[in-house]
Amino acid sequence: MKNISFLILVVLLVVSSKIFAQCDIKNRLLADGTMVYYFDPAVFYTTKSKSLKINIVTDKEHYFIALQPTPFPPKKVGKKINDDLIVHLADQKSYKLSHYDTQYMRNDSIMQVLYLMDDRDLEAFSRFEAVVAEINMKGTEFIRDYNFKLHKNAIIEQLICFLKKEEDR
Repeated sequence: MKNISFLILVVLLVVSSKIFAQCDIKNRLLADGTMVYYFDPAVFYTTKSKSLKINIVTDKEHYFIALQPTPFPPKKVGKKINDDLIVHLADQKSYKLSHYDTQYMRNDSIMQVLYLMDDRDLEAFSRFEAVVAEINMKGTEFIRDYNFKLHKNAIIEQLICFLKKEEDR
């Protein structure tokens, strides 16, 4: 009986640690004094020739989807990426996110493109998995389609964590 009780306790600890680990929100102070909150990017798509990482970034007022495509164009060309992002969710609808900013980070070894989520779309993004993203990667190709294979629910999980934190305040 003691062994069963101990086993149940261990299982509960493992499950609860995974639940809390999903909400590992990080923060960074930007040069303009704005505090942003984010998660480590999750790999949504990967092949031998290209990959895409995605995460949610917020300043507690607006929510952004941050994309880190690989390969990415040189800075001179990449700064011209300013088209909107189209994301198809599992609800069979497509959502247009406005281009916000293109950044090169860590000595230009990572390119990140931020897209602003419309407040009225937050509920859909927090309920339905991402299926496909359409990105106009100027200088490399025309429209790149990424059919998500991995971590399709990462956007849902990250948004739920942020929205729950706001409710707790």
